[in-house]
Amino acid sequence: MGMLEGKNILVTGVLTEGSLAFGVARLCQQEGATVVLTGMGRTLEVTESIGRRLPIEAAVLELDVTNPEQLASLAERVKEHVPTIHGVVHSIGFAPQSVMGGNFLAGEWPDVAVAIHTSAYSLKALTVALLPLMNEGGSVVGLTFDARFAWPVYDWMGVAKAAFEATSRYLARDLGPKKIRCNLIAAGPIKTTAAKHIPGFEEMEGKWDERAPLGWDSDDPEPTARAVTALLSDWFPATTGEVIHVDGGVHAMGQ
Repeated sequence: MGMLEGKNILVTGVLTEGSLAFGVARLCQQEGATVVLTGMGRTLEVTESIGRRLPIEAAVLELDVTNPEQLASLAERVKEHVPTIHGVVHSIGFAPQSVMGGNFLAGEWPDVAVAIHTSAYSLKALTVALLPLMNEGGSVVGLTFDARFAWPVYDWMGVAKAAFEATSRYLARDLGPKKIRCNLIAAGPIKTTAAKHIPGFEEMEGKWDERAPLGWDSDDPEPTARAVTALLSDWFPATTGEVIHVDGGVHAMGQ
């Protein structure tokens, strides 16, 4: 019996087999969960195709986390596939390139607002949309990139991640009485599709392996996916509002 036996997990952000979200979805299925995926817009068909490559083909629902109508109907649409939700994986982030890559001072509010709405507020919006299906409690897990620091080229996405981490703590506060935990994984740099669109990503990734006491392989999403899967399980019943680092230990080293 797997650690997620009998659980229903909704996973966002599956775009390729190399994405963190795909690794999470695969491990969740291997550990006994029923997985539902979401995709959006022009990438919806891509998510549907990737969903067929999982060990068990997963249902795919359309969801733009900035679209109020799609959020309002999400619970009912999920209920067509599973009666309850026990876990939610937030693997969504976007910022226009105009506010990254060294453009912090030049960033204009409309583009900054897009980054914060999509990458931070969406954690609250997604979780609240699924609350009607989480009456048995559960676990919400999001993916961040350690927002304690000002990283090269990350700029306003770094600010959005700081808001994301604060949002997780407030969700942990307000959802604890409902037996819903909310935690984040701060992963080291992984060469996902999203990462490759960050201007200057190689500068962030550079020498990470040298600085990590445990080493780091930016082509391997498995350690991060394992951590997310563990947090979705019942093995962390008293952990909420936490940011757990899966970065080879870089976060604990001096700069």
